[in-house]
Amino acid sequence: MHRLIKEMFLKYFSNPVLARLGDSAEITKPKNRIAFTTDGYVVQPIFFPGGDIGKLAVCGTINDLAVSGASPKYLAVSFIIQEGFPFVHLEKICQSMAKTAKEAKVKIVAGDTKVIENREAQTGQQKNGAEIYIITTGIGIYPPFMKDYSLGVEKIKPNDLVLINGGIGEHETAIILAREEFEFKAEVKSDCAPLNQLISDLLLICPRIRFMRDPTRGGLATTLNEIVESTNLGIIIDEQAIIIKPAVKGICELLGFDPLYLANEGKVVIITARTEGEKLLARMRKDKLGKEAKIIGEVVKKPKGVWVRTKLGSLRPLLMLEGQQFPRIC
Repeated sequence: MHRLIKEMFLKYFSNPVLARLGDSAEITKPKNRIAFTTDGYVVQPIFFPGGDIGKLAVCGTINDLAVSGASPKYLAVSFIIQEGFPFVHLEKICQSMAKTAKEAKVKIVAGDTKVIENREAQTGQQKNGAEIYIITTGIGIYPPFMKDYSLGVEKIKPNDLVLINGGIGEHETAIILAREEFEFKAEVKSDCAPLNQLISDLLLICPRIRFMRDPTRGGLATTLNEIVESTNLGIIIDEQAIIIKPAVKGICELLGFDPLYLANEGKVVIITARTEGEKLLARMRKDKLGKEAKIIGEVVKKPKGVWVRTKLGSLRPLLMLEGQQFPRIC
């Protein structure tokens, strides 16, 4: 994916706004600054413990806007629906999207619908029923207190702290279990949630946070590797500070997955000055989405790259994966 972005999309679409490769594009207008983002969702199955494709689409786009420092305001939604998709499922997805948008105080104001042929069903080869895909586009507005400030990797400095608002790997583990391809059961729910209110509260008390990102595809490890690639610095995270629920850890041990690379849909990685760490941590823990917040690491000059400090005190490298551990998880 990283090679595809650099060798194809940046090659033909390159411009100063796109080149930042943020979760949202920051666009300056005469009266205000806006953030603009879009994303597609192809998760399978479409219903899973803790959410569904509709909730995931709304949360994912809201969170991409929020981690850029903007306040999400409006969404446009496009549905691509295969012939034969059950109307009752579509209604359930729409209800979920409406509820999530209302909770996040975001309006769905535009959209489009396309119906595509279902050739697999016509030939009798389809196993999982007709599918649905959702594309969401979002617009956010930067609050007045961030008028002259932007979050970005270029703001990150040595000795900064790395925080996260809870445990990792729950979303992808929930998807794995929902596919029922394995002969074991576990109680794991996706952490899918809109983070805009939590992030807004954090920016109010500390508008000079250096950088934020939601560790979705590729998980915490990929997010941290993307950061160090752009900074020429290193990050060391503490293995004992990272929360991994027993069920998530057990599934990973059985399947040979590393939870540090599993996708999350309700987590935010924050990098801030060391002097602000405890203040942000205390505020996060007051929110239901940040009760398990932790300081998990720090930014260093050397060694470069991403490293995990193990329980024994040694350092092991955390490299960028070449591919996905598990496809179609968002």
